[in-house]
Amino acid sequence: MKDMLKNPVLYYILAPVMAALWPLLIWGVYLPAAGRNWETEKSQYNQGQNIIKEILNVDPDRLKFADANSASVEFDYASAIDSTAGSCGIPPTGYNLNSGIIITSAGQKSQSAKVSLKGVDITKAAKFLSTVQIRWASLQCTQIKLTKKKGLPDSWDVDLDFKYYY
Repeated sequence: MKDMLKNPVLYYILAPVMAALWPLLIWGVYLPAAGRNWETEKSQYNQGQNIIKEILNVDPDRLKFADANSASVEFDYASAIDSTAGSCGIPPTGYNLNSGIIITSAGQKSQSAKVSLKGVDITKAAKFLSTVQIRWASLQCTQIKLTKKKGLPDSWDVDLDFKYYY
């Protein structure tokens, strides 16, 4: 075997054969695979665009939230909860807000609040929670308490504890 590796004829034949096989390998294997990958990625991109369009058709208010996030507005629980409740179909008499003072702890400012939703169905409560947390990224829900109203099929009292980090 060592004598075969020392034979220069092997290299005179093996090197040109390998050099000839490389373009054939690229043309026969790698280019078709790249084409299939391109088509797969393109179809996934188109599906993603269609899903985004569906989301915007179902909930066009998301664009308003995106535009509002770009403006630097000081957070206020009253306006945040009021606008979110209104967009979720919860009347002003259907919720109660109690917010605390701004506290500084270890150099981090935060403010707590308790929101009570009265007599809402579960979908409105879920939409309210998801919308308020999408709209304000620094707002965290720390506790949720659901209480079903007796005698009504889909009526709940929802107590939410929030903490906003400035």
